[in-house]
Amino acid sequence: AGRRAVRSGGARFSRATGMLRQGGKSTSFVSGNKKSVHTTFENGSELVEEYDLRTDELLVRKRRTKTTLGGEGKWEYLVGDAPVHFNPDVSTIAESSSNPIFSRKDTERHFQWRIRNLPYSADNYDVSVDHSDNKVVIRTKNKKYYKRIEIPEMKLLEASLVEGALSWHHANNTLVVSYQKPSEVVDLEIKDKAERRKIKTTKDDGDVQCNQQ
Repeated sequence: AGRRAVRSGGARFSRATGMLRQGGKSTSFVSGNKKSVHTTFENGSELVEEYDLRTDELLVRKRRTKTTLGGEGKWEYLVGDAPVHFNPDVSTIAESSSNPIFSRKDTERHFQWRIRNLPYSADNYDVSVDHSDNKVVIRTKNKKYYKRIEIPEMKLLEASLVEGALSWHHANNTLVVSYQKPSEVVDLEIKDKAERRKIKTTKDDGDVQCNQQ
């Protein structure tokens, strides 16, 4: 089936309730000021989410799949900053600290990405939607930076991206790109929050916490 544009007031997608954890088995534990939800799927893939225990803000969402030989693949960071690994054999500290750093950190109403260490002036950036593969595309006119972004939640809903939901600004060597969440995604995230409360949570001292609705 083809993708459909999803705007405010569109159809409901109840089949996607639970968002990216749908079809998996989830466990939850609390350590310090963070709550982690670990979901495993029948194909061996994993999804790990970390939330601020006080605010319930999503801090990290990462996933990995099995390799073709059945080993553990590398973590793909969907939200939050991936750890930076410095290799002294191929780079210097100065080079490592000056390279563009890409990360996603959403707001309540927007999917949002930040690319730090981009010193070029605002008129050098071109941010658009490529409808051929339903991705956000970031490029610079001086051809120093190029990035294609898939939004897993929109892919799950088979929803086409629309240019009118896309915005961006540049300040302090950081490009911030935002995509307004359709009302369906906002509603599903509210349901998802309620579902997370139903997962039995183990504290780091081994006690099981009974979650209240």
